Amino acid sequence: MEYSEFFADRVKPMKGSAIREMFKRMADPEIISLAGGNPAAELFPGDELSKIAGKILMTSPTLALQYGTTDGYPKMKDCAKQRAEKAGAYREGDEILIMTGANQGIDLTAKALINKGDKIIVEDPSFIGSLNAFRSYECELVGVEVENDGMNMDKLEEALENNSGVKLIYTIPTFQNPTGTTMSLEKRKRMLELASKYNVLILEDNPYGDLRFSGEDVPTVKSLDTEGRVIYAGSFSKILSPGMRLGYIIGPAQIFEKIEMLKQVNDVHTPMITQLMCVEFMKKYNIDKYIEKNRQLYGKKCRVMLDTMEETFPKGKVEWTVPEGGIFLWCTCPGIEDITTVVEACLERKVAIVPGSNFAVDINAPSNKFRLNYSAVEPAKIEEGVRRLGAVLTELL
Repeated sequence: MEYSEFFADRVKPMKGSAIREMFKRMADPEIISLAGGNPAAELFPGDELSKIAGKILMTSPTLALQYGTTDGYPKMKDCAKQRAEKAGAYREGDEILIMTGANQGIDLTAKALINKGDKIIVEDPSFIGSLNAFRSYECELVGVEVENDGMNMDKLEEALENNSGVKLIYTIPTFQNPTGTTMSLEKRKRMLELASKYNVLILEDNPYGDLRFSGEDVPTVKSLDTEGRVIYAGSFSKILSPGMRLGYIIGPAQIFEKIEMLKQVNDVHTPMITQLMCVEFMKKYNIDKYIEKNRQLYGKKCRVMLDTMEETFPKGKVEWTVPEGGIFLWCTCPGIEDITTVVEACLERKVAIVPGSNFAVDINAPSNKFRLNYSAVEPAKIEEGVRRLGAVLTELL
């Protein structure tokens, strides 16, 4: 039976993530994946969380296994508030909603604000999960290029000037996915000025902000906002565990009333057991010391990747970003039009990378870029994977 005629119009243009498709081809244990976005599994506090979960189920089974409130367990909201205050992203009067992963918050924010035909300005390239969430609401994505210090603000102003119906600017200003770049303080201030001038909202996605391993912290866009224009999405996935699916959004009460209703329809509430586990972990352990371990390990892994790239990539044929934190970096091959041949040849050499088209506003246009991840693989495999990649690039470029 053919089912395509039954699909809603809003999902017909959507395509699956190339990353997910690639995972299907990576069952071969010999493949070294520099393609994913997973945190380092060796950092997961499995022993601590297993003891915490056991204690919760022994002493508070009803609380853990019964329905919870849609906006989140109050003590979990306090935990999210603590993290947000550390980033300057919470102010008196803000509302906090606990999400089943930050991406749910991004999706429900778009659902609450975006009509068919509305426009969202996004960084180009940007995170595939958010782009697909926006696409599902039949809006138009307007891409603005990302430079080494963040979104091009002159082009952002052009986009705002030339496009009526823009409601939202979506940005990952700190250790951006996929480029690994960080938006400068000057650009963050100008983005807020432009949002005020053209009366649009900003959705700041900050899942990687705690993972700085070099350079100086830059204030969040939310911390600079004096008008209530910024909705802030935070996450525990990269600092505790992605499988616990704990995120949060912070912003104006008037908007969040609608988002909370949408979440109630979506999943009723975020699982109580993982909220309770997070609360207990943060009460019992110093999460900042735990985050510091993440930073040190990711800094080491990033240096291994960059050093091996410098050694093995063909000179003058590849350009790349040098991140100060997060888990990704971004490569460009100016001499070719389409990176697909490189991706396929890498798989033959048992190494996986992600083509840049996967993160583009126009996913059908050829791309000469690719993303690398250094968080999920041990240093020796990073070095070997990059050497294999370097050999492919040398041959093809």
